[in-house]
Amino acid sequence: MSETPRDWLDLASKELKGRPVEELTWRTAEGIAIKPLYTAGDLPEEAATALPGIAPFTRGPRATMYAGQPWTIRQYAGFSTAEESNAFYRRNLAAGQKGLSVAFDLATHRGYDSDHPRVAGDVGKAGVAIDSVEDMKILFDGIPLDEMSVSMTMNGAIIPVLAMFIVAAEEQGVDKAKLTGTVQNDILKEFMVRNTYIYPPEPSMRIVADIIGYTASEMPRFNSISISGYHMQEAGATLAQELAYTLADGMEYVRAAMARGLSVDRFAGRLSFFFCIGMNFFMEAAKLRAARQMWAKIMEDFGATDDRSKMLRTHCQTSGVSLTEQDPMNNIVRTAYEAMSAVLGGTQSLHTNSFDEAIALPTDMSARIARNTQLILSHETGVTKVVDPLGGSYYVEALTKELCDKAWELIEEVEAAGGMTKAVADGLPKRRIEEAAALRQARIDKGEDVVVGVNRFRLEEEAPIEILRIDTAAVRKSQIARLEEVRRTRSREACEQALADLRRCAAGADGNLLQAAVEAARARATLGEISTAMEEGFGGRHEPSTSLISGVFASAHENDPEFQTIRQRIADYAKDKGKSPAILVAKLGQDGHDRGSKVIATAFSDLGFDVHLGPLFETPEEVAKLAIEKDVDLVGVSTHTAGHLTLVPELIDVLRAKDRPNIHVICGGVIPSEDYPALYDAGVAEIFGPGTNVLQAALAVLGVLEGRRRNTRSGERLPAA
Repeated sequence: MSETPRDWLDLASKELKGRPVEELTWRTAEGIAIKPLYTAGDLPEEAATALPGIAPFTRGPRATMYAGQPWTIRQYAGFSTAEESNAFYRRNLAAGQKGLSVAFDLATHRGYDSDHPRVAGDVGKAGVAIDSVEDMKILFDGIPLDEMSVSMTMNGAIIPVLAMFIVAAEEQGVDKAKLTGTVQNDILKEFMVRNTYIYPPEPSMRIVADIIGYTASEMPRFNSISISGYHMQEAGATLAQELAYTLADGMEYVRAAMARGLSVDRFAGRLSFFFCIGMNFFMEAAKLRAARQMWAKIMEDFGATDDRSKMLRTHCQTSGVSLTEQDPMNNIVRTAYEAMSAVLGGTQSLHTNSFDEAIALPTDMSARIARNTQLILSHETGVTKVVDPLGGSYYVEALTKELCDKAWELIEEVEAAGGMTKAVADGLPKRRIEEAAALRQARIDKGEDVVVGVNRFRLEEEAPIEILRIDTAAVRKSQIARLEEVRRTRSREACEQALADLRRCAAGADGNLLQAAVEAARARATLGEISTAMEEGFGGRHEPSTSLISGVFASAHENDPEFQTIRQRIADYAKDKGKSPAILVAKLGQDGHDRGSKVIATAFSDLGFDVHLGPLFETPEEVAKLAIEKDVDLVGVSTHTAGHLTLVPELIDVLRAKDRPNIHVICGGVIPSEDYPALYDAGVAEIFGPGTNVLQAALAVLGVLEGRRRNTRSGERLPAA
């Protein structure tokens, strides 16, 4: 790196009136020192000769990039029934959207049919409910699958979902060889952060390899995997962690496919990636550049000779965790900046989040704003006129190299642990990400990371906004009726035979799991039946373990007087009561987002609470039983996917039925303020929305234990700082 020019230093020192210029240098969460000035001496040697479309593709995978063809505008969407989602897709396509990205509900993600008792609060809530081929046919009714690129975000239940998509296309008259699009099929990421897995890691990796093999021979235009860092950043990962662990996942999938006898150049050209784009504008653009550069090197090391095998193609989505419940119109601006960053970094397709997604599912109006953000960016700003406009930027080129260096260090750590499957089993990436998430929350709470409208420049009073509501009971009733019709009209013998064949295949017999599942889907086996047959063949579902990191939040607040004051108050409470206040942090239903629950558990533990971290995917009955066994004072329910109005009141009813109404229930997460009164009426003691300051939350919880409640039934929120 270059020395800072003397004449600039003299001028800067004069402008700073004697303050040291070094004060202007800051460190990112990755530990990268960002200087206030970059010059030609900071350019990496290779930057001078790099060109788009030529390996290692730092400047883009195509020579002409957007000047030849703009990125694909996608909107990740799906909710309620297949009929509702189909109508939404058609409206969006008519308004300029170019590809479909399907969101499935959590029951579907976790391999359950809509009539399963564990999913009563999840059906149709965070995506569309798919139980059979009939649902899939309705989802794409009137949408020509030989012309439309379809991306499906699915991992755990990827086999039945992809099988049903293939059969639905066939029955629409479209051969599978003509299908274009992408499935996520990235199970290692699920074990790290997102948690919508079904089977243990080893059989899950077999699924990945079977899909890669099947699509390589039968679906040459279809991307068999979208290796995803998105949920890593959403879970709190630094950008270097997101970059490193995503590429390390990719390396593991390449090894799995090659172990099945596939040559690298046969399948690698259909691999794709998926990254999150947050608010660190230049760092995010540099991350995409670094990813392409690093992947080209990785694939050369695997023996790839075809340039398409070395080419990293990526979809991007603007950050969900950067969206705020407070002053939500600010999210329109955040999303626009993030979209610009993704485009300047060279993404191939893009989804822009709607401004209301920190509160509820997007409405037609908010989805239109999100989509138009991309249309304006593409047609009005001129960014498509020049290939890689950031190329040669002193700062961006230096930042690209810094990110590469940081990410290589993390990849080497994973490789030393035996590769990503072994590292995931040992919990290494998950632990690193959870530590980063706790530190990020501490910086926000202390005001070191400014979030406008949350910890700075807050509105005194916020106007309500329209939200989209899903009637889960009605959706579930509709889905169950169609399930019953499918089961009544199908050939029972053909379905049972196909499921038996699939079960044998999963148990180790020869054959491809996806091919066997396609036959089962043709016989109208349901998603839950296909998933269960594989579960039986594999020997059961994956049983996750929960762990609690400690000390990270306390170290970040070491010299914070507010933290020390609250910790002393909790210690005084424990001395007075003879025991520390005990809380069970719980997740209800099939929601696997556990960033918020892990951050709260870590912070409350460091403050002096006796914290019990419950398993994922629990029913109200199971949470109540555990709360009584652990003799806790409170249950803190973390919710992200709109099941709170069904599941939380049920939990309170169960506690009352078990004669433990003294166990307080509090809620945190994505909860519209309009739902607060109903939750308070049900008996919830406190509610904490997104952006709540953790120290303020701890004080409020202590107030509940001391008999002082803050709620007013009017949607009141805790202050964020």
